[in-house]
Amino acid sequence: MRLRRFTALLASVLAMAAVPLAPAQAAKPSYRIGAAVYGLKGEFMQMWTRQLKAHPAVRDGTVQITVFDGNYDALTQSNQFDTMITQKYDGILFVPIDLKAGAAPVQKAIQAGIPVVGSNTRVQGDVLTSYVGNDDVVAGRLQAEALMKAIGGKGNIVVIEGPIGQSAQIERARGNDEVLARHPGVKVLARKTANWSRAESMALMENWLTAFPGQIQGVIAQNDDEALGAVQAIKTKGIDIKTIPVVGIDGVAAAISAVKRGEMTTQFQDAQAQAQGALDVLLRAIAGPSYQPRSTVWKEYVKEMPWGDGTARAYTVPWTAIVPANADAYLQKVRK
Repeated sequence: MRLRRFTALLASVLAMAAVPLAPAQAAKPSYRIGAAVYGLKGEFMQMWTRQLKAHPAVRDGTVQITVFDGNYDALTQSNQFDTMITQKYDGILFVPIDLKAGAAPVQKAIQAGIPVVGSNTRVQGDVLTSYVGNDDVVAGRLQAEALMKAIGGKGNIVVIEGPIGQSAQIERARGNDEVLARHPGVKVLARKTANWSRAESMALMENWLTAFPGQIQGVIAQNDDEALGAVQAIKTKGIDIKTIPVVGIDGVAAAISAVKRGEMTTQFQDAQAQAQGALDVLLRAIAGPSYQPRSTVWKEYVKEMPWGDGTARAYTVPWTAIVPANADAYLQKVRK
């Protein structure tokens, strides 16, 4: 009896051993990505960061994102690059505060074998792995053309600039000046940076309204936070906002609401396309040709910025004018 039981047990064990084991499931790759942004005080970079974290690869854990706040300082951003290089991050997304100073950290990362994709603002030279963002020279032209239309191509204006030395400030100013050069009847009474800050812009505009009483017929603000600050200063002075047209750029929620009220004009800069598009391009550089983009932005802008094989040196996101007719749709988009 014992022999019979042992024989049956042995046969069962041998039968189990003969069954081939299922292959082990491959572990899902996980990438550690650093996002070095110039600063998080302004609404647009907050939108950009929020959209980055909403990328499908971040949500499902394929990508672990660390956002580094550069606090509007080039040295801080350089030190953050050193940290990411030392800790061997798989890739870096970069939104630099300074066109020239941003190039050296990128070169160090590339030499260390870490791809760097720029977004929103640029660095000098052809050092980035790729770039995903809007054309800021075009932005400068669009906002200046909008103001020229509003004031009939003549009058006194002021220009509120971005942080001096950042690519957006340089390129938007170039676009502004191209249009202003075609309108000799327009005089720029003053131009100064407000560092993308609503509060700084409000204080600056209040000073100008005091220095040039009754003389300012229009305002170019190189981002929406600055435009909103200018609008608030004009209203605080008790001046009818419709008598001093203000143009901004970015399409942040508060600016879109101001467009609905007839207080300013703006162009939409797509934070989702910039942030999620840049991450897809970076993941293509890390994972190789098998990677397929996961953000919906490539379908939304299939004609304007075709994916191709994901290795283009630059992808240009288009601008869209915000007008009362499309304002609600864009408010819904930026608030999601």
